[in-house]
Amino acid sequence: MQMSTVRTKDGTEIYYRDWGTGQAIVFSHGWPLSSDAWSGQMLYFAQQGYRVIAHDRRGHGRSTQTPAHNDMNSYADDLAAVMDHLDVRNAVLVGHSTGGGEVSRYIGRHGTRRVAKAVLISAVPPIMVKTTANPEGLPIEVFDGLRASVAKDPSQFYKDFAVLFYGANRPGANVSQGLLDQIWLLSMQAGVQNVYECIKAFSETDFTDDLRKFDVPTLLIHGEEDQIVPVTDSARKAAQLIRDVRAIYYPGAPHGITATHMDQVNADLLQFLKQDSRNSKAA
Repeated sequence: MQMSTVRTKDGTEIYYRDWGTGQAIVFSHGWPLSSDAWSGQMLYFAQQGYRVIAHDRRGHGRSTQTPAHNDMNSYADDLAAVMDHLDVRNAVLVGHSTGGGEVSRYIGRHGTRRVAKAVLISAVPPIMVKTTANPEGLPIEVFDGLRASVAKDPSQFYKDFAVLFYGANRPGANVSQGLLDQIWLLSMQAGVQNVYECIKAFSETDFTDDLRKFDVPTLLIHGEEDQIVPVTDSARKAAQLIRDVRAIYYPGAPHGITATHMDQVNADLLQFLKQDSRNSKAA
C-alpha cells in the first residue's frame, strides 16, 4: 500500500492512494468528499486482484486547498497528473457524481491513451443546469441555494445533504447513522472556498463534446430515485452521446449507490471489467 502526493504544474499537491497490483482501476470521487468515499470499492477490487488508485480532488481531503483553478479543466488535468506520475496504462476510469464529470473532461482533454474502459456512476454529465439548450435541467436557483448554504453553515449543510445523498428521507430507507456521519466527516476536511467554487464546476460545465469523444467501452450506473443528480437529465442523456455504452438503472436507488448498493455496484462493475473488449489497449 502506498500513500503519496504528486505536484501539479501550478504547485498543487494532489494526494492519492495506490493499492495492489494488476489492471488499474482509477477512481474519482464526488462532491464534496474525498477518495475515502471509495473505500468499499477499493478494498473489494484490491481483494479481486486489481490495482486500485484514488486521489483527493484539489481543495478536498488531503490535497492542497487551492485559492484558484477550482474548475473542471483543472480537475481533469490533476487526474492526468496522477495517471502520468504513476504511468498508469490500460486503466479503467470510474467516476461518481462530480467525479464522473472529471473522468469525462479527462477523456475530452487527454484522450484514452491510458484508458481501456470508463464507468460513470450517478454522474453529472452531460450538464446539470437549465439552459436554453438544456431546458430539462435544474434551475440556477438550486445551485445558488447550495452556495448560500455552504457559505452560511457548511457543517449543518453537510448533515442535511447526507440525507438526500443516501435517500434516507425515503419511506423504507435503511441508512445507518455511520453512513450519514461519513458525509459530514469527509466534507468538513474540504476547504469551504473549494467546495463553494466546485458547485459551478459540476453544475454549469457542459460535457456534451467530451462524451462524444469517448472511444472505449463505457458503463453507466444510476439510481432512478437520485435526488442530487436526476437520472432523466444525466445518465439517460449521456447514454445517447457515448458510442459504446451499457446503462444500468437501479429502481428506487439514491445518489450514493456506491455505499447504499455497494454489493450490487461492485458486482456490476466486476462483470464489466471482466468482459473482453476489442478496444482495450495493451498494457
